[in-house]
Amino acid sequence: MSRAQRATYRSMVSAALDAMAAHRLRSLLTASSMAAAVAAVVLVATVAATGSDFVIAQIEGVGSNLVYAYYEAGGNVSASEADYIDWADVAAVRNRLGVRAVAVAGVATSWDTIAVDGQPMQVRVLGAGQEYRLVRNLALHSGRFLDSRDLQARSKVCLVTPRLAARMFGAAVDPVGLSLKVHGVEFRIIGQFSEGVETFGQSEVSDHSVLVPSTVLRRFLHTERVDPLYVSVRSHREVGPAADIVRRTLESRHRPGSSYRVDTLSGILETARRILKAMSLAMVLAASVTLAVSGVFIMNTMLIAVSERRAEIGIRRAVGATRHAIAVQFLLESLALASFGGLCGLLLGLALPRAVAGLWPALPIRVPLGWAACALVVAAGAGVGFGLLPALRASRMDPGEALRHE
Repeated sequence: MSRAQRATYRSMVSAALDAMAAHRLRSLLTASSMAAAVAAVVLVATVAATGSDFVIAQIEGVGSNLVYAYYEAGGNVSASEADYIDWADVAAVRNRLGVRAVAVAGVATSWDTIAVDGQPMQVRVLGAGQEYRLVRNLALHSGRFLDSRDLQARSKVCLVTPRLAARMFGAAVDPVGLSLKVHGVEFRIIGQFSEGVETFGQSEVSDHSVLVPSTVLRRFLHTERVDPLYVSVRSHREVGPAADIVRRTLESRHRPGSSYRVDTLSGILETARRILKAMSLAMVLAASVTLAVSGVFIMNTMLIAVSERRAEIGIRRAVGATRHAIAVQFLLESLALASFGGLCGLLLGLALPRAVAGLWPALPIRVPLGWAACALVVAAGAGVGFGLLPALRASRMDPGEALRHE
């Protein structure tokens, strides 16, 4: 670009800025519409991204790289011949997986009724081992978890959920060291546990659950049944192969026709990601409509400006300004309005989530910077696109007609 061309473009930019400064209020209101549109897109994208992260974290919080299996009624085996998963199957799966598995745990379940303030209350009694905490990402609120010595010695120890402890002993009392009678046997409470994330009753852990060593619970069950069997593997790449090994192991150890359901969180996570991605895209596109509305507002403002500045256009054309120069000047004005408004909206859209995160540090807010940058680019593009009609109308204006109208 030659020096003369650079000087020409500098003069057009200066003229565009002078025109905006001459109508400050109108320029500010026009830019504000684009600022609101960009801020809306950024904030909607932030809400969508934060919500998606929360849902995915909830699913992943159930267990890390998890495979779970349970007996499924049906097939060629009648209900009276149900071939349940047993503790020998758990050991076999552990041996077959070897180093692939971080932890393998089985869970047995029973129910019992205990007295709380003289009133009967039904509790779920779970039997498991020390690996159960790892596969389910269980939270330990106080005390300790089960260990190998508890299982080997068949110790009469247990863990209780915080809600059960509060019902039995009061919310202010730490139950560790106190006693609880389950299935007619006195158990010493060694800790409080809960799920790492809330599953709303969709897992074996309920609000009123008692966890005891599996070697102890087996004495109170008429039928040996592990439901479910959990496996946690080292990486997500090994989830599929591990699930196949679990399925083949169970089928090989039981009679033909027995049906076992082996599921993983990978499929659930992938489905959830697709749904959340589609929902997020729909939300952002809906918010992007405001960008088009702001673009129309800019176009109307620039059309009014062209009508008001007929004399200026006529004089500039009379002294030698080309149609291209006139069009570029009005395009620059439209671009400047949209870009300034977009930049203000971007700063607002970034500042509000930061302020909310400061007030609620526990809330994991994520601002998708890609969407934010895209909104700013689209805003600038809208300024050019919707400013094209006013710019063409100004450039095609006959200088004589413009001066005579004035």
